[in-house]
Amino acid sequence: MAAYTKSMQVLIEEFSKMPGVGHKSAERMAFYVLKLSPAEAANFASAITKMKETTGFCGICNNLTEGSVCQICDDSGRNKAIVCVVEGPNDVIAVEKAGGYNGVYHVLMGALSPLEGIGPRDIRVKELLDRASTGKVEEVIIATDSDMDGEATALYITKRIRELKVTTKSGSIKITRLAHGVPVGSNIEYADHATLAKAMEGRRAV
Repeated sequence: MAAYTKSMQVLIEEFSKMPGVGHKSAERMAFYVLKLSPAEAANFASAITKMKETTGFCGICNNLTEGSVCQICDDSGRNKAIVCVVEGPNDVIAVEKAGGYNGVYHVLMGALSPLEGIGPRDIRVKELLDRASTGKVEEVIIATDSDMDGEATALYITKRIRELKVTTKSGSIKITRLAHGVPVGSNIEYADHATLAKAMEGRRAV
């Protein structure tokens, strides 16, 4: 019976570890790599290595960056008084592509999930509360996913921020949630740009 070489089998197994990639898809990806020229394969491998070596997380918001602070936090034209809370860096990209938002972000790096044993200490909630405690944040937009874990995370964050009782220039911190332009049960990264933009415009107080 025909079989893959050992090195190709290892590559297929590595591709199979990627989210949403099944064995068949992993096989196709491995064959794609096999057909690359030596130079193209070297560039492909180098791109992976370089990304791992140079890409880290922003010291302020946890977004992706190749420095200590991401481009958004470093942009003097952004409104630092408005913080949009998302689950992952991919959500930042989705909101940015939608356009219409000029504040900054806070990336939680996950969501609360009791069934999976993920609690408040496992995501970047403390760092968000530290930012809110400075009195410089006027509004927190909670843009977690609209699934069960995302909603639980939104409720927890709302409760914790209100407990801070921080006073800003305009009063207490305004807490808003994305409007239901984003379908219930879906993930932000898969929403179309028009839907995301509408949800951002129609965010509501919580």
